[in-house]
Amino acid sequence: MTTPKADGLRMPAEWEAHGQCWMAWPNSNERWGTRLDAAAEAYGSVAKAIAAFEPVTVVTGPARAADVSLRCGRGVSVLSAETVDSHLRDYGPTFVIDSQAGVAGIDWRFDGTEGRAERFDKDAAIARTLLDTLKMRRYASALALEGGAIQTDGEGTVLVTESSLLDRNPDLDRAQIEQRLGADLGAEKVIWLAGGLTGDPAGGLVDLVAGFARPGVVLALTAAATGGADTAVLEENLARLRDATDSRDRRLEVIEIRQPSPIEQDGAPAPASYVSVYLANGAVIAPQFEDARDSQALARLKEAFPDRKIVPIDVIDIAEVGGIHAIALAQPTGTPLPPI
Repeated sequence: MTTPKADGLRMPAEWEAHGQCWMAWPNSNERWGTRLDAAAEAYGSVAKAIAAFEPVTVVTGPARAADVSLRCGRGVSVLSAETVDSHLRDYGPTFVIDSQAGVAGIDWRFDGTEGRAERFDKDAAIARTLLDTLKMRRYASALALEGGAIQTDGEGTVLVTESSLLDRNPDLDRAQIEQRLGADLGAEKVIWLAGGLTGDPAGGLVDLVAGFARPGVVLALTAAATGGADTAVLEENLARLRDATDSRDRRLEVIEIRQPSPIEQDGAPAPASYVSVYLANGAVIAPQFEDARDSQALARLKEAFPDRKIVPIDVIDIAEVGGIHAIALAQPTGTPLPPI
């Protein structure tokens, strides 16, 4: 079977032009409990903020479609499909593009958060559903991977964490994983960080701790306080980024953003992160956690993205998803490549 790289495709950077954004609606009391209404309100705020810059399509079952329309208003459409969780980036397709603006999607092997595959069979089917709806080419990958586990500069450099990719793929070593990321994403250089945040049920996704702002420039989350639960891993991540070079042999410039004070939801730590942003067309949709460091984080984001509008959104009610990146998935501008 052919691969995206063999067909001339690569994973684009998040600042490249978007045709639309995909989200999934909170629809499970099992998932959100008594906070379902508050979660829907927060998702609605994120969807409306993104819709000011690009079209948004929300995936939800028929029972919640009216709620989407009520909370999101114009500019947000609905695709009817059942989901359990609402982190669409993690189980939706990873889009790849070619030099002629042809777009296809990668369907990773999604085994469910914490391996709970029996609860996430609906979510595992969403990537195929979206690609079928778009009449877009689908590449099935053998890697167990969630969309938040990879960050790229669009030039062949990919950030990952050991805790996410190695733990999810115990039958593969680093070299084998790098080879598959090369075939799937066009990765030429993989930078391995140590891990993610306490409370991340997906095993420490990279999008909560680091992400590219532009080629050669990386946002890095730093610890809220010395001796905190995340201090050791964040310090190790920072050291690795400072020592790293990208696929073009550039030494990385690292912009540090301190994490918010510890947050708990339902008695468990939430992996809240200021680097979990969504880069809409011309804007940065930035999470805020009702924390004293919110304004400092916005200032750092403005430094990282001087030509973009910074749009702060209060996501304290969904802090357990980490921020915004996990719940919003960009589809690049371009023409869907036909199925093979």
